[in-house]
Amino acid sequence: MAFKIAPIQTIAGFAQPARRRAPRFLLPFCSQSQSSSRRRISSTHAPQEQQTVSAPTPRWQQTPPAMKAPVRLRTSSREEFKVNSDPAVLDNFYVRVLGQDGDKLLSEEVKWQAVTHKSFDQGRRGFNDRLAYFGKQVIMLQASLALIQNPTVYAQPLKPDSHGRQPYESPALRGLEVLSQTTRSQLTRRKEMSALARHYGISDVLRWLPRKENLTESGVDTVYTHAMYAVIGAVALENGSKVANEITREKILKPLGFKLA
Repeated sequence: MAFKIAPIQTIAGFAQPARRRAPRFLLPFCSQSQSSSRRRISSTHAPQEQQTVSAPTPRWQQTPPAMKAPVRLRTSSREEFKVNSDPAVLDNFYVRVLGQDGDKLLSEEVKWQAVTHKSFDQGRRGFNDRLAYFGKQVIMLQASLALIQNPTVYAQPLKPDSHGRQPYESPALRGLEVLSQTTRSQLTRRKEMSALARHYGISDVLRWLPRKENLTESGVDTVYTHAMYAVIGAVALENGSKVANEITREKILKPLGFKLA
């Protein structure tokens, strides 16, 4: 019994079969050659000035253009607080702090970031908060180890008990009483760290904007201490804990009066 097969309808409302795209190898040779030659011509005749890409200006040197406001909304009558912009002055500071070839331990961008406070240029060029937090942990750890290694030097005399009681003593716990917050903070106070930073010349390279004309009222001791923490944090980040620990013990703890074993 024969069945009648209806031809493909072209009446509106019926779905028509989708057309398949012809494979590339079935296209005429002339069309392939024309498109490839057109691509070759466009690439060979590109202007030379578009092929050369200029090196971007480092972020520490200028404010990123995308962070600049088109119009300055506020003006200040105060004189501009001048900060260092000479790389040679910054390198000399790192040599004093980190020792010989200290200017080569850090990358250019990190060297500037470690001495940049968040008040400078409204923080648009990067600042040293995270580096300072990292460096503070390194310094406090080495300070605690120095106290444990010489407990007799930092041991405080015990006050006599009014009831005649004797505290418990154990060889395993001997020397741990020097780890009190009072003992460590006396040697690593903010004023001592700030004085050490001044000794290394941090005032010549620190980039910040004081809140007041009086630097003491603007918290200069905190800012200087913050920068010293950031320098150690930068060294630990780019050179590892071994180098950072050695620099901390020799350049930070010894000048502060720690007795190292």
